[in-house]
Amino acid sequence: MEITVEELQAKMGSGARLTLVDVREPWEWSLCRLDGARHIPMGEIPVRHLELDPQDEIVVYCHVGQRSAMVVEYLRQLGFGKAVNLRGGIDAWARQVDPTLRRY
Repeated sequence: MEITVEELQAKMGSGARLTLVDVREPWEWSLCRLDGARHIPMGEIPVRHLELDPQDEIVVYCHVGQRSAMVVEYLRQLGFGKAVNLRGGIDAWARQVDPTLRRY
């Protein structure tokens, strides 16, 4: 299951209750991030998923959407039925929504 950057922007603008989870590495997180995102590197998800509510709508992102897609699949297997992948990751967000966001 995926969400586009335009769909995410609309949801964020409407005040929808979302949990943003950034699964990139700490060095990537230090370069840029989405406001309000929680940083849980992909390798820590098997333990730290307990910090998340399985009932919440969770949008997972990484640099271009590959790692986050794997994390979403894993979370859904654990019962996080509303977890979705941000298609294109933070790079798509920077290209299509916020050109001031640093790209790498």
